[in-house]
Amino acid sequence: MDIREGTIPTALGTAVTATGYALKQKQGSNKMVANTIFGFGLAHVVLGAIDLVQHRR
Repeated sequence: MDIREGTIPTALGTAVTATGYALKQKQGSNKMVANTIFGFGLAHVVLGAIDLVQHRR
């Protein structure tokens, strides 16, 4: 099985971003934690996407 470099960080970042977004929408959640998780996920998506573009075949 051949997985392109950047696929795993992009998928992980998508899941973490969705979790952060869900926490941002939830009433009573800590907004600072939700924004941190959201930003961490977005960073993984961006860095994974850069890897996918740089290592095209």
